[in-house]
Amino acid sequence: MTFFSHGPKDDPVTALAGAANDGVLAVIIRVDGPSYRPVGAFMAVFPGEKRRVGTLSSGCIENDIALHAGEALKTGSPRTVLYGRGSPYIDIQLPCGGGLEILLIPRPDRETLAILCAKHAARNACTLGIDLKTGILAISAQGETALTATRFQVRILPDLFFYTFGKGPEAGAFATLVASAGYPSLLLSPDEETLEQGRATGCPVRHLKGAEWSLDLKPDEWSAVVLFFHDHEWEPPVLQGALASQAFYIGAQGSQRARDLRLTELAKMGVGQADLNRLYGPIGLVPSARDARTLAVSVLAEVLKVAQTLPELA
Repeated sequence: MTFFSHGPKDDPVTALAGAANDGVLAVIIRVDGPSYRPVGAFMAVFPGEKRRVGTLSSGCIENDIALHAGEALKTGSPRTVLYGRGSPYIDIQLPCGGGLEILLIPRPDRETLAILCAKHAARNACTLGIDLKTGILAISAQGETALTATRFQVRILPDLFFYTFGKGPEAGAFATLVASAGYPSLLLSPDEETLEQGRATGCPVRHLKGAEWSLDLKPDEWSAVVLFFHDHEWEPPVLQGALASQAFYIGAQGSQRARDLRLTELAKMGVGQADLNRLYGPIGLVPSARDARTLAVSVLAEVLKVAQTLPELA
C-alpha cells in the first residue's frame, strides 16, 4: 500500500496529470532488503524540463533514473531498471544495502491519472494496475499491492487526516506539527490565539463557538480526532460526535482521573461501551509529557503507531 505525497505541489501523480509537457512515471515495483521508500512509491520525471517531482531514494539514484526516463521517453516503451543488490550498475550503490526495481512509464495516460487524483481528493482508496509491457494504466476499487510477470498493481490509500480540537499551547503545537509534516488537517478552537498559531503554519482553522460537534464534520476511517482542552467541559459533546464517526483514533488530553470522569459522563449521555473502548487517554507514547512540544510529538507518534494496525496497513 502507498499514500500520495502530501499536497498537490509535491505529488508526482498530480504533476503528471496536469503537465503541459511529456513526462515519465517512475514507480518502485520491487524491494530487496532495506529501502528508503516502499513498494509503490512514485516519482515524476520531465526530461525536457530537467525536472523531477518526488523521490525514490535518499538521493543516490534520482539522477540516473532521470537519464533512463529520457531514454524511455524517446523509445515510447516502458522499461525497468534495477539498482543495488543484483544490479548491473555496480557504480551506483544504495547506502541501505538493498535492491530496488524501478518501472518507468513514458507518457502515462493523463486521463487515468486525473481519475486517480480525483479519487484521492475524495478520500477513496483504490488500486492502480500497470501493464509492464505496454504501460497501460487501469484503476479498480479493490486489489492488493502485487507484482507478476506481466503486471504490477499498487493499493493507494487516502492520507491520514487530523481533526484537532482544543485551546492553548498544546492544541497549537500539535496542529503546527501535523501541518509541518504535511498531513491534511483542521484545527478547531474557541481561542483566537490558538487559531492564529495554526494559521501561521498553513493549517486550516475553524472557530469553535460552543461545546458541540458540527454535523458537517465526517471523519472517515483514515481520520484521527484529538482533543486538547484543559477545561474538560468542552469534551463530552465533541467526543460523542467523534465516537459516532469512523475515525480510527479518538483521544483526549488529561490524566487518568480526567479519563475516568470523561468516560462516566459519556456513558450518561448514552455512549455504548464498545465506543467508549475506542477512546484513547491519557494520550501519547511519552508518559506525563510536561511541555506542549513533547506532548505533540508523543501524540502524533501514537496516532501513527495506531494507524499501522489498520487492516489495509497491518
